[in-house]
Amino acid sequence: MKDQEIIKILKEENEEFRKLVEEHQNLEKLLAKIDTKRYLTPDEEYERKRIQKQKLYKKDKMAGLIREYKKSHLNN
Repeated sequence: MKDQEIIKILKEENEEFRKLVEEHQNLEKLLAKIDTKRYLTPDEEYERKRIQKQKLYKKDKMAGLIREYKKSHLNN
């Protein structure tokens, strides 16, 4: 089973995964908005780094849930 298929299943069945996807997408939009600026103030640069870290954390959590799904459903 491909990761995309697992993601679809998890979006439908797992509230935590669905929430992580939504939060990740919102952070992506915030980052895109910040990246439209030509120059960033130190505060904006700090905020950009903070958003990137949050986004990475959410992505890691989603990857962990995908791994758990694979272990519990595909090794039986």
